[in-house]
Amino acid sequence: MELRNHSWSQPPTLLLTGIPGLEDAQVWISVPLCAMYLAALLGNCTILFVIKTTPSLHEPQYIFLSMLAATDLGLSLSTLPTVLNVFLLNLRKIEFHSCLTQMFFIHTFSSMESAILLAMAFDRFVAIRNPLHYTAVLTPTRIVRIGLAAVGRGVALMVPLPILLKRLPFCKGVILSHCYCYHPDVMKLACGPVRVNIIYGLSLVICSFGIDSVFIVISYILILKTVLGIASKRGQLKALNTCVSHIFTVFIFYVPLIVLALIHRFGKFTSPLLHVTMANLFLFLTPVLNPLVYSLKTNQIRAAVHKAMKGRGHLLNWSSMILVKTIP
Repeated sequence: MELRNHSWSQPPTLLLTGIPGLEDAQVWISVPLCAMYLAALLGNCTILFVIKTTPSLHEPQYIFLSMLAATDLGLSLSTLPTVLNVFLLNLRKIEFHSCLTQMFFIHTFSSMESAILLAMAFDRFVAIRNPLHYTAVLTPTRIVRIGLAAVGRGVALMVPLPILLKRLPFCKGVILSHCYCYHPDVMKLACGPVRVNIIYGLSLVICSFGIDSVFIVISYILILKTVLGIASKRGQLKALNTCVSHIFTVFIFYVPLIVLALIHRFGKFTSPLLHVTMANLFLFLTPVLNPLVYSLKTNQIRAAVHKAMKGRGHLLNWSSMILVKTIP
């Protein structure tokens, strides 16, 4: 109670939260969490490696996929220290400015991912609507500009978040709802006027995730209209099959994001366990599943991964043979 009545211009430290009611089992919970982090890091690094080393994958579709993998890596690395500290080492404290820094990177990478998903939707639209002009429309220069625009928009929109929070006094405790710093969660601890923060946060969501999702839907409406104009059933299925991986990726990114936003808006009607569950789904679902989805559903990626693993196996066998021959 003393903590709640104390007022700071800026709190010295904040306390992160694991899973309510399962504090004694957090060390065991850290095992699957570590496995998911390992899967996310290895999966996305593999995607980046095979695209970089396979000339046939130097096409717009796969360049955008490499951007998505890099963004997922950034999102995973942004949360890795605090998640493992909470669950593996039971270290819940985080310094206020470190919390704001982590919050900035989490929201920036999330905004970048949303923009890249929109770019991938446009890529599928061009590929299906104007296949003969595909490489003429999505030139390397335009792809680089799209990537830079995604980064620039993310940074520009998220920079004000920590600045607006730093101006507020904090007196509503130091305990956060998640194992990482999330803007609505940190804002709830402030006891000053947060109207500007709320308005800017809502504007940010509309200008990034809202606009992106609307244009993604419009892209798929136009794609569906084009596909229905294809004469053969086989041609229609082939065209739609190229969009399956992206549709699934959009679904696993936006659904947890929307639910998490609604939970923070109407949090008093939900349980703390639901808060934590959706926060962790938002954190892990996309980085872990994206590499699996594209590896399983995209023949070119699957073949490149198989070739890379086969080549690595041959290299290991060759090295073993040399080692055996050199041992007297």
